[in-house]
Amino acid sequence: MILCGGKGTRFREETEHRPKPLVEVGGHPILWHIMKGYAAQGLDDFVLCLGYKGEMIKRYFMDYRWLNSDLAIELGTQKVSLLDSHMDTTWRVSLIDTGQETMTGARLKKVERYVHGDTFMVTYGDGVTDLNINDLLRFHQSHGKIGTVTGVSPPSRYGELGIEHDRVVSFREKPQSSQANISGGYFVFKRAFFDYLSADESCVLEREPLENLALAGELKVYRHNGFWQCMDTARDYEYLQRLWGEGRAPWRTWAD
Repeated sequence: MILCGGKGTRFREETEHRPKPLVEVGGHPILWHIMKGYAAQGLDDFVLCLGYKGEMIKRYFMDYRWLNSDLAIELGTQKVSLLDSHMDTTWRVSLIDTGQETMTGARLKKVERYVHGDTFMVTYGDGVTDLNINDLLRFHQSHGKIGTVTGVSPPSRYGELGIEHDRVVSFREKPQSSQANISGGYFVFKRAFFDYLSADESCVLEREPLENLALAGELKVYRHNGFWQCMDTARDYEYLQRLWGEGRAPWRTWAD
């Protein structure tokens, strides 16, 4: 399940025109990068929780085959023939409108009926990582609790100075944060977690549902010390673009 419904207000430069999951890094939507990461590890059945400009995400996937194929068009009849497809995916993608103003917890509750089996994964439509998702899944299955959240240590936004008196003795650009882990937004849950959620639009995943799960002793953390980066702002976007353009994108875990 991927949360794709937010308005991305901190990234208005792009999100006034399209939903944040469709903002492109290296010529592909950030959502595509996230899904490629899952699919590379054998997880390719997706439920997208849509909201703000959700019709654009629907259109992207409706046109996906044509956009990734060579075509022949007879201009007189407008008959279109598919010549050769460059598609590299066999994903199943469910595109569910969960409301314009719905908060994250309610979005998940509203797609409960599309989840089959006892285990499901959740993330946001704007964060990429080199996380081994199968290791995360195995960790979740090993402890028997309802939920697992991935803890990450993101790089600092600023260069870190090592200072002795008034002399700089070291400088590190964007070092790993020395603060405690934060949520990286890659979750695994048992189906019982739906009981902690409400379909009321005001239900925020990161508040009562996860807080109550933690208080009940049913939430474990899987620590990931590798790469993780969200795309909240134009600065984040530029950073991801630069990594991709320089061929240094750690989240590119797929072979092609």
